[in-house]
Amino acid sequence: MMFADKLKELRERKQLLQRQLASALEIDTPMYSRIERGERKAKREQVILLAKLLGANEKDFLQLWLADKVYDVLAEEDCAVGVINMVAENIREYGK
Repeated sequence: MMFADKLKELRERKQLLQRQLASALEIDTPMYSRIERGERKAKREQVILLAKLLGANEKDFLQLWLADKVYDVLAEEDCAVGVINMVAENIREYGK
């Protein structure tokens, strides 16, 4: 829940209410609350908008969001570290 933790930290630092960010995202407050608690995943477009609203670096925010997604896929896998290392070694080839 790296993304959710950072989201909450930045919101509190800016002294914003959950309902303010929910409104900006055009979602209801309970939905936003679930995103902040890590119970629901934000959409990529929402992550980008949140970065702007919270004054966060967009690339860093997207990396946290993507890291959570990768973690969700691999968390229960015994070979997770090996898979991550394999991808890290071959990421440039995958992008071709």
